Amino acid sequence: MKKTKVSIIGGGGYGAAEILRNLVTREDVDILRVSSKDYIGRPISKVHRALAGHDDIIIQDITPTECVEGADVVFLAMPHVITAKVALELLDLNVRIIDLSGDFRLQNIEDYQRDYAPKHPCPERLGSFVYGMPELNSEAIKSAKHVASPGCFATAISMGLLPLAASGLLNKSKISNVSMTGSSGSGVHPQLGTHHAIRANNLKAYKILTHQHTSEISQTLTSAGAENITLNFVPVSAPLVRGILAISQIDMPEGKTIDDIQKLYQDYYASSSLVSITDIGVSPEIVAVAGTARVEIGLSIKEDIHSGIKTLCCITAIDNLIKGGAGQAIQSFNLMTGKSQDFGLHNPGLWP
Repeated sequence: MKKTKVSIIGGGGYGAAEILRNLVTREDVDILRVSSKDYIGRPISKVHRALAGHDDIIIQDITPTECVEGADVVFLAMPHVITAKVALELLDLNVRIIDLSGDFRLQNIEDYQRDYAPKHPCPERLGSFVYGMPELNSEAIKSAKHVASPGCFATAISMGLLPLAASGLLNKSKISNVSMTGSSGSGVHPQLGTHHAIRANNLKAYKILTHQHTSEISQTLTSAGAENITLNFVPVSAPLVRGILAISQIDMPEGKTIDDIQKLYQDYYASSSLVSITDIGVSPEIVAVAGTARVEIGLSIKEDIHSGIKTLCCITAIDNLIKGGAGQAIQSFNLMTGKSQDFGLHNPGLWP
């Protein structure tokens, strides 16, 4: 069997840990090198303890060019801005890139400057990466040299609304969303507002109506077919390690019943084996998807007894590190290497 040679740059974070957890046991993959500015010289199990038994992988302090020498695919698992600077050294080399940061997701430089940083290291490259959401761009991902893997909130919220966008039923909609997320989304290094003592037994809204994934979500839904949408998004820090529960509300599309919408979702995701549509009125749950690449989507409707206005509520549950991060990047990796997007990703989660 011909193996795909893989390198990872940014090996000390949770994203790299998930990439490795999914790839180290695959017979079609050879982990060539893992580099990082942290944990230099340590075996991978001393950094990510779930990877015991794979101590042939040593974290190295080497240049990006050295890290990808001989590699077919490189995963970039670093923060924004840092990633773009590293990518500059790799973009013209003969290696395919899957980037987990936000540096190449957006097409508009004004959106990037508002949401991420005042300057982009290579603004001319915006729009040159294929957006790595397989449920939207599977054919383009297959042949892509460079893929920008979606953000966690953007994945949860967009996937909950893609069928409406693609059918034109989201046009001119005002979307109100509240999404709760686990602490692993804040990364390996604890911060004042995210460490356990603050997070446990607590719920806290943050970046209210200003979160950096807002532009990405709007861009994604527009590319799926939506027109003239408005998104109000409030993220909530939850006392969980893994998971996102995204709750979106819109006015019910005129002339449609909840059964119509349910069938629309079932048809749209019929070929997506990792996506489950719950029965009408049944809420998705994080415990059902945590530790997996699965997505649960549920629909409910309410008619106001006074105004008669009908509201459609769409709820999505994902694991923020897997479907919202490394697992989705592996879906793109699978497509880029000639496999089905769900290859190796059907392991059930833990219940409860």
